[in-house]
Amino acid sequence: MKCPFCQHEDTQVLDTRVSEEGDSIRRRRRCVKCDKRFTTYERIELSMPIIVKKNGSRTEFALVKLRGSLMLALRKRPVSAEAIDSAVASIEEKLLTSGQREVDTGHVGELVMQELKRLDKIAYIRFASVYKNFEDLAEFQEAIAEVGHERKPRK
Repeated sequence: MKCPFCQHEDTQVLDTRVSEEGDSIRRRRRCVKCDKRFTTYERIELSMPIIVKKNGSRTEFALVKLRGSLMLALRKRPVSAEAIDSAVASIEEKLLTSGQREVDTGHVGELVMQELKRLDKIAYIRFASVYKNFEDLAEFQEAIAEVGHERKPRK
């Protein structure tokens, strides 16, 4: 770590402490050359991948758009706000932990469909019909059959 006073590259760590929130490390340092002391902070840097659209353009990930897509598919469906928040957090976490700098919209759409399939089958069909751009009734029937096979037996 360079000294901010004399720009010397050799510094000593005198003290290391974790912040109260646990999200950063505070280090007290001393310059070996000029003997001045200073503080540095070490934090995790997380950034969402850039979204690559079908036309090749790139845009920043927008949590508002993700939530809006889920809310539209789940409109008038019996799904709690907590379940929706959990789905949004799950998708966000998968994108963060993927380690990719760029993700195409197709991948994001698949993640949304996975969460909708888990939350509500009707919402899944609504989203899939637009996302997959169904051309005819046969494609709709295939999607319905797909979620119908996963149905849990009634007690």
